[in-house]
Amino acid sequence: MNPTLPRAEALRRLTQAFAEAGLANPRGDARFLAEYALGLSSSELILQGQHPLGESGAQALGEAAARRLAGEPVARILGEWEFWGLPFRLSPETLVPRPDTETLVEAALRLFPDPARPLRIVDLGTGSGCILVALLHERPKSFGIGLDRSQDALATARDNAQANGIGTRAVFLRGSWLDALAGPFDLIVSNPPYIAASVIPTLDAEVRGHDPLAALDGGPDGLDAYRAIFSQIARRPGLLAPGGALALEIGYDQAEAVMALGAESGFSDITLNRDLAGHPRVVTLRPSLSIRG
Repeated sequence: MNPTLPRAEALRRLTQAFAEAGLANPRGDARFLAEYALGLSSSELILQGQHPLGESGAQALGEAAARRLAGEPVARILGEWEFWGLPFRLSPETLVPRPDTETLVEAALRLFPDPARPLRIVDLGTGSGCILVALLHERPKSFGIGLDRSQDALATARDNAQANGIGTRAVFLRGSWLDALAGPFDLIVSNPPYIAASVIPTLDAEVRGHDPLAALDGGPDGLDAYRAIFSQIARRPGLLAPGGALALEIGYDQAEAVMALGAESGFSDITLNRDLAGHPRVVTLRPSLSIRG
């Protein structure tokens, strides 16, 4: 880009280029990247629109634009993304937090509406830590464990917990589902991999090419993680405290299957929660007396 180009004009041209490339959100993408490349807030970008890009700004914005036009998601270029109104750093082994997953946080909070109640929470497959951090942010007397198989993800989640002020109330451990844990926990949450393996090659290129496969692949029918979670709780009822509950994000077509798996494992109080678009998004479950330990 030309360093003498005013910022507002550069933003206009970038928006046009993204639109011509068929990107879904050209205006938003251009604005996010301009703020990132120029080190400006939204208001500064507007108020200083007639200032020239300058050499460093033109180079940074040109590089960011090239990455976006090559198909790299905006969040990956920025290296961070917002979730639940909080900033989260990303790494190659973490998913980009998605707005639909806020439905999981909302559903979990409804299970335990008293903000003063101290909860013991575990987040399975914590990734960036966004779910656990959001829950602990809303429940200041609670403590949580984030579990993941990726050391890279765990390091990222620890940093995010510290950056969002809840680092002293969270620990992050390496493990597979509930194997490494003893309990009891009041709340078990997870946004597990739930995409059927055969579907992954058909996903949008931005997802397929930039999200970690381990966070996507749910096995032949997409239900492997749910089976593992339910079977471990059924075998070890002490994992859930009396009155404890699960909140699990699901794929759009998995509500019936996940609810059936939960019922087969002894859960009787099962609720389906929908996202803002009306799609099935989260299943919450509480066990029958026979598996409450």
